[in-house]
Amino acid sequence: MSVPEELLGTHEIAAPGDMEALGREIGRALAPGDVVVLTGPLGAGKTTLTRGIGEGLGIRGPVQSPTFVIARTHPSLVGGAPLVHVDAYRLGAAVELDDLDIDVAGSAVIIEWGRGVAEYLADTWWEIEITRHLGGRGVDNACGEIAVHTVELDADAPRTVSISRRP
Repeated sequence: MSVPEELLGTHEIAAPGDMEALGREIGRALAPGDVVVLTGPLGAGKTTLTRGIGEGLGIRGPVQSPTFVIARTHPSLVGGAPLVHVDAYRLGAAVELDDLDIDVAGSAVIIEWGRGVAEYLADTWWEIEITRHLGGRGVDNACGEIAVHTVELDADAPRTVSISRRP
C-alpha cells in the first residue's frame, strides 16, 4: 500500500464539502487490498469521508452508513476496485469479520469503528481519526461565572483528520 505523502498527517476540515474532497483524494489513491480504519465519535464525518472515497474510487452509490446491515459492497463503475464499507460498531469480536466473507484482496475496504479489527484483515492499513470540538467555555449568566457548554452535533463545525499508516 502506498500512502501519498501529502495525505499523511493532520488536515483541518472546515465543512462537509471539504471532508468529501479529502475523501476523493484518498479514494483516488486506494487500490485492491487496501484497508482503511475510520475512527471518530458519532457525527464526526466518517460516512461523509467514505462518500468522498467512493467518488474517488468511481463506485456506484449512494454511500450510506452501513450501521444496520454491517457491510455494503459498492461495485466500481470504472473497472476499478469495489468499495466494501463496513460498520464494526455492532460486532461483538473482530473474528466476526470472517462471517462477512469480505474479499479484502480484491476490494478497497473501509471500516468505521474498526480500531482493533484491521489487523485481522491486513498486515498494513490506513488509520484515519476524525475529531471535532465537543464543548466550549464562556460566560453565560448574569453573575459572569464561567460555565462549560456542550455543543450539539453540528455538520458544519470544523474537524481535524489525522491520517497515518499502521502498523
